[in-house]
Amino acid sequence: MQVERMLWRMQKVTQIRELRQIIRAQRRLGKSIALVPTMGYLHRGHLSLVEHAKGDGVFIVMSLFVNPLQFGVKEDFSKYPRDLERDAEMAEKAGVDLLFHPDVAEMYPQPVLSYIDIDELAGVLCGTSRPGHFRGVCTVVGKLFNIVQADKVYFGQKDYQQYLIIKRMAEDLNFAVEVIAAPIIREDDGLAMSSRNVYLSPVHRKEAVVLNRSLEKAELDIGNGQRNARMIGKMIKEQITQESSGQIDYVEVRNAEDLTELEEIKGKVLIALAVRFGTTRLIDNKVVEVKENV
Repeated sequence: MQVERMLWRMQKVTQIRELRQIIRAQRRLGKSIALVPTMGYLHRGHLSLVEHAKGDGVFIVMSLFVNPLQFGVKEDFSKYPRDLERDAEMAEKAGVDLLFHPDVAEMYPQPVLSYIDIDELAGVLCGTSRPGHFRGVCTVVGKLFNIVQADKVYFGQKDYQQYLIIKRMAEDLNFAVEVIAAPIIREDDGLAMSSRNVYLSPVHRKEAVVLNRSLEKAELDIGNGQRNARMIGKMIKEQITQESSGQIDYVEVRNAEDLTELEEIKGKVLIALAVRFGTTRLIDNKVVEVKENV
């Protein structure tokens, strides 16, 4: 096993044609294909997806592509952190078999006229303040599904709305892929790992831990019997306002299966928030399942 590991090296490709040739060869060997889509600047959250994907006979493809279609006019596409050499080293150490890092011209060789859009799920939470964002996400992920032809694809729960949208898209459009959510990976102080955390000033970095603290407090309150969704949202907003300079985009409690609004907390619920610290917008969430005694 040690000898095999010494001989193994991660492959790196930039062209769709190259990737498809490798995938076909792995299929002939009887391998199943796992896809981990990323925009790069990897952290432990991304690498945890690789760990979830590992298994006997699994060939792991990680895509690394900063997708311009999902960035708004005033968002940070040009400033989004990029470090291909660092990412490639981290991906190889984690056990990725193939790193696919196309440029924009490879993914969009001509002006895009065809998009994948989704209705209700994309019109709430992050979709309200980022119009067009999920259309860009669905379009690039749909392309990756067609390019890689993976059996399973892995997303982090931090982007829970994105996971739910992609899962529904795959079901609606009959993509032959299983969409899997992996748990949020956090820093030691509780802040959800994100490539955007590097933008935080030292002061804002310290303040941002209030996001997870407020979610934990909400979960505790629900465990103690609080069932009023509005009151949970109010408590979170007050805690964030009192303990930080963060500007709240939204704090909402919704049904975790379809993102519909709730008055009473019951069943599986999503507590989701988005807050700006300076110019950096952070999101976080917690899924809580309420099982009433019968």
